[in-house]
Amino acid sequence: MNKILVSPSPHIHAKTSTPVLMRDVVIALLPSVIVSVLYYGLSALLLLAVSVVSCLLAEYLITRFMFKAPSTVGDWSSSVTGVLLFLNLPPSCPWWVAVIGAVFAIGVVKMTFGGLGQNLFNPAIAARVFLLVSFPTFMTNWAAPKGFIGGVDAVSGATPLGIVKEGLAQGMTLPEIYAQHDFSYLQTLFINIGGSAGEISAIAILMGFIYLLARKVIRPYITLSILATVFVFSGIFWLINPDQYTDPLFNLLTGGVLLGAVFMATDYVTSPMSDKGGIIFGVGIGLLTILIRYFGSYPEGMSFAILIMNSVVPLINKFCKQKKYGR
Repeated sequence: MNKILVSPSPHIHAKTSTPVLMRDVVIALLPSVIVSVLYYGLSALLLLAVSVVSCLLAEYLITRFMFKAPSTVGDWSSSVTGVLLFLNLPPSCPWWVAVIGAVFAIGVVKMTFGGLGQNLFNPAIAARVFLLVSFPTFMTNWAAPKGFIGGVDAVSGATPLGIVKEGLAQGMTLPEIYAQHDFSYLQTLFINIGGSAGEISAIAILMGFIYLLARKVIRPYITLSILATVFVFSGIFWLINPDQYTDPLFNLLTGGVLLGAVFMATDYVTSPMSDKGGIIFGVGIGLLTILIRYFGSYPEGMSFAILIMNSVVPLINKFCKQKKYGR
C-alpha cells in the first residue's frame, strides 16, 4: 500500500510533472530520430518500434504482475528509455537484441531498484554497455542500410573513432589515417556515416539541446562541462603530439559525446542535484571519456564514463549539498 507523506511548509507548487518533462525529452529526441530513419530507412524504423514497445511492455508487466501496482507506463519514462536505447544501437542491429536490451534496461536497471526515481544507473546507457559486452559482433557491425535519402547499400565499416584507433595500433600517424579516409568536419556535423543510430547528425542533437534549454527541462551545466572538458583535455594531448592524438573538434563531433552529454548525462535520477555537483559530474565524464578513447581498449568511452560517474553521484550529492530553503 502506497503511503502519502505530508511534509512541513513551505510547499511549492509547479505545473511541471513527470509526464510533461518526459514528453519534452521525446520531442527533443525527434530530430535525431527523424534524421536516423531518413538516412537508414525502414530497418531503423523497425528497430525504434521494437525498442519502445519492448520497454513499455516490460514496465507494464513488471508493475502489474510483480509489483501488483498500477501501471506506470503513462509517465513516458519508459518511452524515453526506448528511444534512447534505439539511438544507442547500430541501425543494422537485429530486433531481438533490442528486446534483450529493453528487458535489461527496464527490468534490471530501473525496476529492480524500485522504478523511476530510484535507479542508480541510466537504463539506456547500462543496456548499451550490457549489449556491447554480450553481443559485440552485432553491437559493432556498422552497416549503412539504404535509407530514404542518400543512403548506400549495406556495407560493413567502422566508425571514425574505430578507424583512428585501428590505424594508430598499426603504427600509422593521424595525418596518414586522415589521408586514407575522407574525414571532414562538415560531414560529421550533418551526416556522420558510421556509428549508432543517434550519432548520425550533431546538428540534430544540438537542436534537441536547445529545445530542452528553452523548455527549462535541463540546465546547461552538466552538458557544457562535459563538452568543455573533452575540448580542453583532448586539446592538451593534441598540442603535445598531433600525430598520435585527435584534435578537440574531432572528439566532440564523433562518437557519442554529444548524444550522451545532452540526453543521458542530464538524466534527473542519475545526475547530481546541485549545479556545483553537476559541473564536477560533467568534468569527470569528460576526463574519463578522453582517457578511455586515448588509452583504453575501446575506441569510444562515453557510455563507460557516464556509468562510472553515475555510481559516484551519491558522494557528489553528499559533498555538494543544496542550500536549505530561505538561506
